[in-house]
Amino acid sequence: MTRACQDSNFALIFNNMGRKHHHHIPLFSTRATATFSVALVLVVLGVAAMVGIATRHITDSVRENLGFVVVLDGNATASDVATITERIKSHPAVNDCVYSSPETILARWQKIVGDDEDIMRLAQVNPFLPELEVTIRPSHACADSIALIAGPIGLLPQVNDIAVNNELLDGVNSTLSSVTFTLLLLGAGLLVVSFVLIFNTVRLAVYSRRFLIHTMKLVGATAGFIRRPFLAENVINGLVAGAIASILLALIVNYTRSLDASMDIVVTWTDTLAVMGAMILTGAVICFIAALFAANRYLRLSYDELFK
Repeated sequence: MTRACQDSNFALIFNNMGRKHHHHIPLFSTRATATFSVALVLVVLGVAAMVGIATRHITDSVRENLGFVVVLDGNATASDVATITERIKSHPAVNDCVYSSPETILARWQKIVGDDEDIMRLAQVNPFLPELEVTIRPSHACADSIALIAGPIGLLPQVNDIAVNNELLDGVNSTLSSVTFTLLLLGAGLLVVSFVLIFNTVRLAVYSRRFLIHTMKLVGATAGFIRRPFLAENVINGLVAGAIASILLALIVNYTRSLDASMDIVVTWTDTLAVMGAMILTGAVICFIAALFAANRYLRLSYDELFK
């Protein structure tokens, strides 16, 4: 049978179906139900992705505040401070290095203890030494990395001491690692569940038209010719579902950002747009794969097997 004859027979089948007006509503209802079902699953997946991204931002923010304190000698000159600061900042693992004078540290201490304990009145001298507060990049915020950075600095003659809170570092990293692992585990499980739900939704939509597939086989249509409209239709459904899910996710993100000003840093529109694009692509890809498997399955079945 030629390609022209196949196209003619295929068109004839759909024209005959078109005369039965009572089939339009069920078919539209099936497609709409499948599309919105996929959209809801994608929304859940998108929310989970945004929670993971927000957690990553919070983790990086916490780790960026970790580091060590370089206590300088009281006789260190401004030139010595500038030289040491420049050396510390030149290290690729260092995020920032801030100098605090003895007066600044005293004012900070006085603010913590209050006016009841005037250390200047008791000691008659400022007991604090100048310090350099060094913060480390999140990728190096661990005790071993900090030891490698702080070790050479502590050997300088202008350095009096290096203060590193290893217990705090280990505790923070342990907690963040546990939270990250839990979120990754939940995300992987949710991704599998989402794929299964979308796959079954698309398969049910193809199942409702299994007799059309069989009829097309009877008039001589090839497997590729039969699959093509189902694949195209479900890719479009996936794109529409992804677009609907993206709109819903944008509304959720906008509401979340309106709750607190600090959420603007944790939940950014740049990340949201990236997730929205991924949702649209994911919807199209999963619907395509599901439609491919479903169509192939019903292409292999005999007429009697279609009733099972």
